Amino acid sequence: MLHYLKLIQYDNLVLIAFAQLCVKYGLFEPFGVAITLSDFGMALLVIATICIAAAGNIIIAIYNQEGRVLLYASITETSANRLFIIFNAIGVLIGFYLSNLIGKPGFAALFVLVSGIFYIYASYLKEIVGVKNIVIGILAALSLIVVGIFDLLPAITEKNRESQTVIFSIILDYSIFAFIIITLRELVKDCLTIDRGHNIGLKTIPIVFGKSRTIKLIGATALIPIAAVFFYIYTYLFSNTQAVIFILVLLIAPLLYFMIRSFTAASDKHIIHLKLILKVILFTASISLLFYQFILK
Repeated sequence: MLHYLKLIQYDNLVLIAFAQLCVKYGLFEPFGVAITLSDFGMALLVIATICIAAAGNIIIAIYNQEGRVLLYASITETSANRLFIIFNAIGVLIGFYLSNLIGKPGFAALFVLVSGIFYIYASYLKEIVGVKNIVIGILAALSLIVVGIFDLLPAITEKNRESQTVIFSIILDYSIFAFIIITLRELVKDCLTIDRGHNIGLKTIPIVFGKSRTIKLIGATALIPIAAVFFYIYTYLFSNTQAVIFILVLLIAPLLYFMIRSFTAASDKHIIHLKLILKVILFTASISLLFYQFILK
C-alpha cells in the first residue's frame, strides 16, 4: 500500500485538497459571497481534482522509469497504467457530472485539458529542460483557480460582480504564489534525483547546469515570492498591522530562511530540508486563507 501512496504522491494530493477546502470554507463562506457548489458539490470537485493529479503523477512516474523495471520496487508498469486509466476516468467523469450539475457543461473541458497536458508532457515534452517544473507549477495553480471557476463564476450577477471579482482576484494571487513555490519545489526534487535522471536520459535543470549551481539559482529565485508577498502587503494589507505581522511570520520568515539555507546547502540532507521548508510554506499559505475572516472583517 505504501508504494501505491508514493506512486500517486499522496502528500501532494493532501496539500491540494486542503488548499481547495481553505479557499471554499476560509474565503468564500465567511464573507458571504454568492456561491454555486453545495458541500456535496465541493467534495466532488476535490475528488475530481486529486484523481486527475494522481493520474498525472502516475503517468510521469511510468515514463520516468528505467526501461520496464518495477515502479517503487513492487508495482508493475501494467498495474500503474491501469491505475492511470482508473484515476483519469474517475476525475473526468466527475468533472462532467459536476459541470452539468451547475449548468455549465463546457467547464468539463478543463478536466480533459489538464489530463491531456499531463499525458503530452510525459510522452513528448519531458526531454525539454524546465518544462516539467513549469507544467506541474501551472497545474498546481489551476487546482486553486478551478474552485473559483466552479463556485464563483456561475454565481456572478451584475449586482455582485464587484465583490465576486475581488474574491476571485485573491484566488489568482494565491495561485501565482503556489505556481512559484511548486516550481521551486520541483527544482529541489530534481536536485535530489539527479543521478537517476541522468541514468534514464532526462534533461532536468540540475543535470544541465549542475546541482550546486541549481541550488544557488533556487535561492536567488526565492526573491521573487518574497518580493511578491511584500508587494501584496504594501498594496492590500499595509494599514492592517495584525495582518502584516501575520504574513511576515507565516510566509516571509520561512521564505527568507529557505533562501539563506539554499545558499549554504551542500548535501542531500540539506536539500531534503529545503524541500520540507517549501511544503511548510505551502501549508501555511493555505492556512492564511482561514484568517482573512478575522483580519479583514
